[in-house]
Order: sequence, then structure tokens, then C-alpha cells
Amino acid sequence: MTSVQGTAVDVPTEDGVADAYLAHPGDGVPRPAVLLFQDAFGLRPQLRSMADRLAEAGYTVLVPNVFYRHGRAPVFELPEFIDPGARPEIFEKIGPVIQALTPELAMRDAGAYLRWLADRPEATDGPVALTGYCMGARLSLLTAGTYPDRVAAAAGFHGGRLATDAPDSPHLVAGRITAELYFGHADGDPSLPPEQIERLATALTEAGVRHRCEVYDGAPHGFTQADTASYHREGDERHWAALLDLLKRTF
Repeated sequence: MTSVQGTAVDVPTEDGVADAYLAHPGDGVPRPAVLLFQDAFGLRPQLRSMADRLAEAGYTVLVPNVFYRHGRAPVFELPEFIDPGARPEIFEKIGPVIQALTPELAMRDAGAYLRWLADRPEATDGPVALTGYCMGARLSLLTAGTYPDRVAAAAGFHGGRLATDAPDSPHLVAGRITAELYFGHADGDPSLPPEQIERLATALTEAGVRHRCEVYDGAPHGFTQADTASYHREGDERHWAALLDLLKRTF
């Protein structure tokens, strides 16, 4: 097993400094970079563990605190295990913070994360890959369309609101994407109903984007997050297989 070095880092942005977690193989050899976008619960041990797993597979992984304007992580006080009873109170605090992160701000930040990775000795030259979870799936899709020359592959898992009727819906960037995309959708996810799944797939197909969109039967929204009651082991294992396969094909 590859030894992994994980460190807390600060990433300068146009609006301040984003705290982040950087994981990479401990052998000092530059590796292809992966930008991992958080779910709504934010940068915490679960996401650091996911970054470490990617680093063990041979990648340099950056996990930024996308809520940095509201404080360093943990931005919200979270229990070690997030069960359904805790969610209403947690989302009373998280909801306004998510709303404050507009696509414009998020993409300005994404540019800073990509520039920072380009200058790191732990990362190889060239395009990066993206993966995102929950709200991070939207950020992954938007980043692939906003910075097509910097993104070789992008994935999203149990994403919500990916193809809405809004004028700034993430699927509308499809025509600018050059990366290969993969989406693993949660089964029966109210934040991504069947009409949005179809709209996303249609937009990507019409734009000529290499992609695969799959619904994970029986896997609820949040199925990759082992510190929540939504965790679904079969869906999570399928997610890892799909993600690592995408990275292997594109790097």
C-alpha cells in the first residue's frame, strides 16, 4: 500500500484564503491532481479519508473548504455520526451558507484552486480531474465547463439540482466541456428527479460530451458518506470503482 502524506494547507483566492486538505503519495514523486469538492457538511474527517484513499491510488488530492468565507473548517459543529434527527438543525445553519455561495463566487474560487494546484511540486503538469459529492457534484460540472482547458475528467455523485429550469443551471455549461464526465445518481433523489436526470443526459449528448450517467439502485442521496445515516456500502463501492476507472482512463 502506498504511504500517504496529508497536510492542512491554505489556498489564496481573490476573496481571501481558503483552508484545505492536501493528500499525496509520500514518495515525493509528482502525481496527477484531483480536486475534490465537498458535500454540504463540509471539510471534515470523512472527506480527508476519501482524499487519502485517492492518494493511495496514486493521485495528489486537494479538498478545499468552499465555505471559507464563513470561517475555517469545521464551519459547522457536526456530530461524529450524522443521523436523520440531527439534519434539520444542521441544515438551518448550512442552508444560508450554501445559498451565499453563488455560481460566480464558486467558479472564481475554482480558478484559484486550479492555479494553486498548477504551482504545486506534488502535482504533475497538465489538466486535473474533479470529483464532487452532493453540492460538490454541481461544482464539479460547473468547473468542467468554466475551465475546460484545465479539466481532463469530472465526476459527480448523488448530486442535486444539476439540470433545473434556472438560467444558471449547471447543465447549461455542457457546450463548453471538453473533459470526460461520469455521474452516479442516487436512486429516487428528490433533489434530482427523473426529468433533471434526462435533461442533464440530453444536454451532454447534444454537446458531444463523453459521459456516462448511471442511477444507483437502492442508494439514497449521500450514499458515499460513511459518517451519515445515508451511507450505502454497495453504492459507495460502486462509486469508487467508477471514479478510479475514470481517472485511469483520463490520466
